[in-house]
Amino acid sequence: MGVIDLINQHLPRAIELRHRLHQIPEIRYEEFQTCATIRAELDRLGIKYVDGVEGAPTATIAWLGDPAKGCIALRADIDALPICEATGLPYASTNPGRMHACGHDGHSANLLGVTAMLKSLEPKLPVCVKLIWQPAEEGGAGAAKLVEAGVLDGRIGPRVEAIFGLHGWPGLKVGLVSTKPGSLLAATDNFTIQFRGRGTHAAYPHLGRDPIAAMASAIVNLQQTVSRDVDPTDPAVVTVGIVSAGTAINVIPTTPNFPAPPAASIARCEKNLRESMHRRCAGIAAAHDCELNFLWEEGYPPTTNDPAMADYVARIARQTLGDKNFVPTSRPSMGGEDFSYYLEQIRGCFFFVGVEPADVNGYPSLHSDQYDFTDAALKVAMRMFGEIVMNWGSGR
Repeated sequence: MGVIDLINQHLPRAIELRHRLHQIPEIRYEEFQTCATIRAELDRLGIKYVDGVEGAPTATIAWLGDPAKGCIALRADIDALPICEATGLPYASTNPGRMHACGHDGHSANLLGVTAMLKSLEPKLPVCVKLIWQPAEEGGAGAAKLVEAGVLDGRIGPRVEAIFGLHGWPGLKVGLVSTKPGSLLAATDNFTIQFRGRGTHAAYPHLGRDPIAAMASAIVNLQQTVSRDVDPTDPAVVTVGIVSAGTAINVIPTTPNFPAPPAASIARCEKNLRESMHRRCAGIAAAHDCELNFLWEEGYPPTTNDPAMADYVARIARQTLGDKNFVPTSRPSMGGEDFSYYLEQIRGCFFFVGVEPADVNGYPSLHSDQYDFTDAALKVAMRMFGEIVMNWGSGR
């Protein structure tokens, strides 16, 4: 039985598993129901696995095939987000305040479907395949934990020579695949800025020093770090996602603060962003006679595809889906991905699979309370992972 026939055989089960996973979303490092579902499916398939590693107990790692032929890895992330789902789907989240708004239910179910398919083909596999269900992609750097534990270097299963991952992408129609060599996704760092003023009654602002006014000025001014302090040819974005200040309408507080995630797709931008933001906030603090506490936390590095592996994925997409169904990514996306930690260690490629239905114009974005990984995209995702494995060694 060939890859296409096996996909058709295992696709209904993969869809069922996706719906089940969608109903039980769990945030980073709390994916206990999720990993139990994944492991139960591996048990059903008769596949042995590693159930957790140090620092990541919800990780699940298995492998198929002969390690003497070399080993490549396929990775899926499993965690969800702290979002209240508003899709109204019959299989919507049953965990209040938790949602698979980034499609990791689709990624996980896809890898389970591919695993079932590869299990049927195990004697014919041209390479050993390591299967990684990774926790805590959403801000928890689960990939870094797995790298540290030895998922790539041979301490956990065979040594891996190349790794592949995918993401459902709302900007692409179902049936399309996209990637590019080099930088594909941004570096994502976090900052917290706190202005410390002097609290007073709201009716007498002259008796205090208003940190909210300083904060408001900073939120607007920080947008100029991209337009005036970064090379226009370097993609960068600064976003303020959380603002907190005050406890009463008639009180000027002493210390508001705002944490948020900035991003730069090229590593050389990060130092410029940090220095520019600190300089601007220091000037605003001085103008408002406030003290400044500026904290910067380095996050995920840029997701940088190995050129040869990106070309391999593009070739697989063209020869299996057709030339018109591979769309080269024109420029890096400003989202981040901890798949980058794997790519810092070994060669590999991260790519996008379209999830926007053909009959829909526009689709909810990632991290939207309306987002859902489209079932029809699973067939394409399974085909890509399956063909990447079965063609390994043929002109890569």
